[in-house]
Amino acid sequence: MSTAPAHILYIDDDEGLRRLAQRGLARRGFDVSLAASGAEGVEMVRAGDYDLVAVDHYMPGQDGLTTLNLLHALPDCPPVVYVTGSEETRIAVAALKAGAVDYVVKTVGDDFFDLLASSFHQALEKVRLRTAKEAVEAELRASNARLEALLGEVNHRVSNSLQLVSAFVHMQASVLTDTVAKSALLETQQRIQAIAQVHRRLYSSGDVEFVSMDDYLRALIAELEQTLSTPGSPRTLKLNAEPIKLKTDRAVSLGVIVNELVTNACKYAYAPTTPGEVRIELTRVSDGKFHLCVEDDGVGMPADGRIQGTGLGTKLVRAMASSLQAKIEFDPAHAGVKTTLSVPY
Repeated sequence: MSTAPAHILYIDDDEGLRRLAQRGLARRGFDVSLAASGAEGVEMVRAGDYDLVAVDHYMPGQDGLTTLNLLHALPDCPPVVYVTGSEETRIAVAALKAGAVDYVVKTVGDDFFDLLASSFHQALEKVRLRTAKEAVEAELRASNARLEALLGEVNHRVSNSLQLVSAFVHMQASVLTDTVAKSALLETQQRIQAIAQVHRRLYSSGDVEFVSMDDYLRALIAELEQTLSTPGSPRTLKLNAEPIKLKTDRAVSLGVIVNELVTNACKYAYAPTTPGEVRIELTRVSDGKFHLCVEDDGVGMPADGRIQGTGLGTKLVRAMASSLQAKIEFDPAHAGVKTTLSVPY
């Protein structure tokens, strides 16, 4: 840490006062250079390296305010303390508005140099604090950038690992002859893909904290349609999603819910050879919530309330809805099945 005295440039047209200021401020621990006019002072600052500049107000030709404005037009202008023999408030206000960090009223005797030295110390401390703050902010920005890069890499690796697991599950399903086991593994693969899509969105979008649900659901629905719609059982999936952003864990929960509801609709709403449509909608509502709606025009719920399949999908939907603090509703007036989740932000 440097212990060199602060280098001050004192600008005043009065030669006697300049010399007094140089001696008085030197006794108070400053290294003082002198300029006899505003123009000379501006050129010295342009060419030199000063920690602080003191400018007198009343100078012929180029007064202190003009000099102050010219100084602030320079790159990396040091802080400026304004010195005036006038006690007029308007001059002090004008100097502060023009960028002076402080002003001192010129008087006779050592009191003036004590006030000037005190003003210099305060101004230099402000500069030191501002510089330290800027350094901390710069380091924080750099740290955040490093963290975002790391999280992006983590999400990339998680996505790749999930893709690998998905491939293993698909390979295992492909060698099975038991249709129930085969179907269960393929459904597991779809669930893994739903989660993998979240991490893919995180590292590909550049936002490592939030997932844009319209982009995410568009990719998820495209994968589901490719898997669930076949020439023998054609299924059309239609998505209408607003650009709602959710944190990773909430995006995963919502993705799993969409996966389960769409899969169930594609499997059970329509006869195997009958074409069918499933509509997915994600919209904001005015009460601090958003709605997820999945509907079909199929056969509707079984009259006896019996759960079709293993019931695992229903359990997953309820568990994910609970993690989102979401309310699940079924529309009894709808011809097929219409499931709506009301989810708080």
